[in-house]
Amino acid sequence: RERERGEGEEEQRSEAAAANGDGEHLLHPLHPRFPHRALWRGASALQVPRGPSPEVDVEEHKKGSPLRGISTSTWSAGLASLGFLETGYLTYLKLSNSEAFCPVGDGGGGGSCGDVLNSVYSAVFGVPLPLIGMVAYGLVALLSLQQSRKNLLPGIDETNNRLILLGTTTSMATASAYFVYLLTTEFAGTSCSYCLISAFLSFSLFLLTVKDIGLEEIRKMVGLQLAIAGVILVALTSSYSSATPQLSGSGEITLEPYETVITKESTPFAISLAKHLKTIGAKMYGAFWCSHCNEQKEMFGREAVKMLDYVECFPDGVGKGRKMALECAAVGIEASNMDHQR
Repeated sequence: RERERGEGEEEQRSEAAAANGDGEHLLHPLHPRFPHRALWRGASALQVPRGPSPEVDVEEHKKGSPLRGISTSTWSAGLASLGFLETGYLTYLKLSNSEAFCPVGDGGGGGSCGDVLNSVYSAVFGVPLPLIGMVAYGLVALLSLQQSRKNLLPGIDETNNRLILLGTTTSMATASAYFVYLLTTEFAGTSCSYCLISAFLSFSLFLLTVKDIGLEEIRKMVGLQLAIAGVILVALTSSYSSATPQLSGSGEITLEPYETVITKESTPFAISLAKHLKTIGAKMYGAFWCSHCNEQKEMFGREAVKMLDYVECFPDGVGKGRKMALECAAVGIEASNMDHQR
């Protein structure tokens, strides 16, 4: 009884010390109430750190693993928006036949960029390449925002959202690798900042998608990615091989481009007609070696022919590896019958 009375008094003193807040008294570890009543100096209760709730973890996972404190979906949305603005600008230039300004290039003012952006590789099956890029960047931006729980695309769950995002970024990265190869081979020595920026954005978006999904899941979809890359490469190769026909027999001859001298003076009627054709958006497609083309130029005369919107179908000349301009092929001009078409 004496021992029980002593333990009771000890417990009362501990509780009194806790109530006073001085925390001087510490229970012995073997005390029956130690796990619940141990006190430390200046503290009225033992604080146990608690981890994030499962709900918070799920939400953070849906937004993508963080990169420098920012979720991957937010990074993807931001980079895709930049790509959308860039390709939107290039699409406007392409559709309005305006010259692109390139801050880096020979001669300044976008000379080198213009050589690439107006080449035969600037369209796929007749569709301007910047327009295709703008659609792709816009889709990635929407899918990334959807991943951040912005319900922009109803009916697409998280699994399908990631699958579409992976397929789109894989296609963009494959196409960018193909165009970088063309830039270093077909346009060796030419600087195109727009092309390099777009390639950087495409590769970055692909890597962010891979990081977000995880390597374990990516390994399960390698076959799908290879199939998508193969389809993209075949489509691009087919587009450029069919849309850039060569002059029949051009492998046996070589003609360097030259300018035809117009000797006839333009009449007032010819000048008026040239102005009218320019106003309505009419174009004249021809080749420097085409006799009928040169005859028509001579009929207009020196002054009027300068007013025409003339498209040279063989700006690089005729010979092995020199192809017809894509713009001429798109309107149905046949290289083998050029001299008989007007």
